[in-house]
Amino acid sequence: MTFLSKIASAAAVSLVALTATQAVAAEPIKEFRIGLLGGENEADRLRSNECLVKRFEKLLGVPVKLFPAADYAGTMEGLKGGNLDYAELGASAYAGIQIDAPGTVEPVVTTEQIDGSTGYVSVMLVKADSPYEKVADLKGKKLGYADPNSTSGYLVPVVALAKEGFKDTEFFGSTTFAGGHEQSVLAVVNGDVDAGVTWASGVGKWEEGYSNGNLRKMVDKGMLDMSTVRQVWQSPIIPNGPIVMRSTLPQDVKDKVKASLLSFHQDDKDCLYKVAAGEINRYVPVEPAFYDTIIEARKATIKK
Repeated sequence: MTFLSKIASAAAVSLVALTATQAVAAEPIKEFRIGLLGGENEADRLRSNECLVKRFEKLLGVPVKLFPAADYAGTMEGLKGGNLDYAELGASAYAGIQIDAPGTVEPVVTTEQIDGSTGYVSVMLVKADSPYEKVADLKGKKLGYADPNSTSGYLVPVVALAKEGFKDTEFFGSTTFAGGHEQSVLAVVNGDVDAGVTWASGVGKWEEGYSNGNLRKMVDKGMLDMSTVRQVWQSPIIPNGPIVMRSTLPQDVKDKVKASLLSFHQDDKDCLYKVAAGEINRYVPVEPAFYDTIIEARKATIKK
């Protein structure tokens, strides 16, 4: 076989392989599988997202199923393995997938807060009747994190507090994972930890649990009275996490879902409130580069 013949043969094989890959990717879906991160009790997660099921079933014409995971890792593994098609993630969870299985998911949209920003914050809470007024008062005390794959519930507090001189393994007496954001706050209220971290928009009224986030959801559900807790620390702004979709979904499915998310604030504000954990302006398009700093921070934390 001549050199040119070898090139032609190789090109033909590559074309066949590419065509086969495209054919698999373009195969119509029979159902649409939505992963739900842990951090809130399962019944509430299912209830909050039931309207999303109806929205997407009407949009796609196939059954839509919800898969609530016990923790962040469950949803991440489902996406990496191709067993889920869609999920709303925190920035760190998305970074973890990109580090472990690059290209398996695509960020589609993120949240725009009521002030027009596309970020949120990690907050540290203590009981309102405790003597702790600032982080420095918590030396030797017990700190509760939410989940090891949470951006605001672990990654950012670890990194940001260390920069402020409060390295968790040296400053606090002990740290623990509560098992989710609700659990982290309840651990504070119940006195199981001296302080705990969770996520919030950082804008809006304190007594309402801010405009959206875990605190807002807990207040809405009657699980938390904000007068019983006090905020002693707030992180720098964190990029709002993305809604992602499986990269190998048919393009028409991705296009339809993205368009539906971008019009959500116009045609179903009640459902958006439930799905987004409170008040937001809307969903806006997002690019992978928006999360580069979080990916680098997670890599650095893994090395340590």
